Amino acid sequence: MLIDSHCHLDRLDLSLYDGKLSNVIANASQNDVNEMLCVSVTLETFSAMLETIKPFPSVYASCGQHPLNQDDGFNPDLLRKFAVDPRVIAIGETGLDNFYAPETHDIQRASFIDHVEVATELNKPLIIHTRDARDETIAILKEGQADKVGGVLHCFTESLAMAEQAMDMGFYISISGIVTFKNAGELREVVKALPLERLLVETDSPYLAPVPHRGKENQPAYVRDVAQFIADLKQVSLEELAQVTSHNFRTLFLSK
Repeated sequence: MLIDSHCHLDRLDLSLYDGKLSNVIANASQNDVNEMLCVSVTLETFSAMLETIKPFPSVYASCGQHPLNQDDGFNPDLLRKFAVDPRVIAIGETGLDNFYAPETHDIQRASFIDHVEVATELNKPLIIHTRDARDETIAILKEGQADKVGGVLHCFTESLAMAEQAMDMGFYISISGIVTFKNAGELREVVKALPLERLLVETDSPYLAPVPHRGKENQPAYVRDVAQFIADLKQVSLEELAQVTSHNFRTLFLSK
């Protein structure tokens, strides 16, 4: 059994699935993907996201505000209010993106710091988005004592050195379909070096569909393709990779 550790079910084009999220869940189940984490990107849409996934007990939720969604400001008290919901097993996604939005760096940084504070208060792990901000991301996690709750660097495309620093704080590294792309040679070398016991797999759907589904909308069912690719890279069976990454997910998110 596989777990999609990061997807955005509320952002799927459901017209592709006869208008039903249940068909997305069924597609995933047919590919041995039986659980998934639906990740929040704005507090404004959190309640609607939670309502969307409510009928599906195999879908967990996170609560947070993406670093690229800071136009309307960030309210840490609202995060606290929403994040106590028992369906919420993680805080985020949060972090820093100096690649797409360097002009909002200061706002992102303040929001990130607040997310870390709320996570430690509520004893819930963090979901981190980081682009072109390796040193600062690690520094904020250290300063905020994020090692108390741990978390994951999601959709990882950074260096092995950064991954090792994060793992030293109890974080996991999640790999998306990017690893299957032709230009991802450096990332593949990093994945080869990462210990299985610190890996998670994800789709980040509806984005970043893996080979052989490039050009299509991504969906949780495709995490099987990501997992198979990683298993081949690391020269283990798909069954072993699925077992270990599912255990890692449960250890990180469900053992608090």
